[in-house]
Parts: sequence; C-alpha cells; structure tokens
Amino acid sequence: QVQLVESGGGLVQAGDSLRLSCVVSGLRFSTYAMGWFRQVPGKEREFVASISWNGGRTDYTDSVKGRFTISRDNAKDTVYLQMNNLNSKDTALYYCAARSGAPKSSPADYPFWGQGTQVTASS
Repeated sequence: QVQLVESGGGLVQAGDSLRLSCVVSGLRFSTYAMGWFRQVPGKEREFVASISWNGGRTDYTDSVKGRFTISRDNAKDTVYLQMNNLNSKDTALYYCAARSGAPKSSPADYPFWGQGTQVTASS
C-alpha cells in the first residue's frame, strides 16, 4: 500500500519560514519524481514545485521562485519543501504527490497523493 504523509504545516506570520516534509512508503521512492501542490477552497489544485528522482531537475511555479526550495533525501524516502518569506497568498492546503518517470506540473499526471498539511500565513 502506497502512503504519502505530509507534515510541517502551521500558522505563521508573513515573512516567516516553514519546512514541509513528506515521507513515502510502499513504492521505490528513489525511482519516483515528486511534486508539491497546493489548494485553497473553491479553487483548483495548483502546482508549486517538482523534483526528479535524483534531484537533478527542479521546477517551480513563478510565484514561489526564489522563496521556496524543493529537495529530497532518497535514503530517508522523504521530500521537503523549504518555504521562506511566506505571505498570505501562500495560505493553502499543501499536498505531496509521486509519479514514475519525469516530473510534471499537472496534478492529473500524479497517481499517488498524501492527505495534505495546512499552511496559514497571516499578514
């Protein structure tokens, strides 16, 4: 059974930082591309960042470039999202997702998902 478990969300002030973690089990993590997505009520789930199986390729949505960093530790079956200088527009439920092959930016391309962790940045 594949499981993705996110953690690290919380309530912070604008300008603060958070680091999200996602621990994966039930698949060969080191061969999967990983993505972070976010969603607010009433809106579609949107792409935040992705990373290839070996960390050699990373991609970000424009609004987080320079503030967020995606990374992974294949020895720990874990992917991270370091989020700096948070603002109110970053408030959302954050999900990690896994797919075999190259990383993608569409949620439809990811078959495996976690339950999400809430991030709230108050101004």
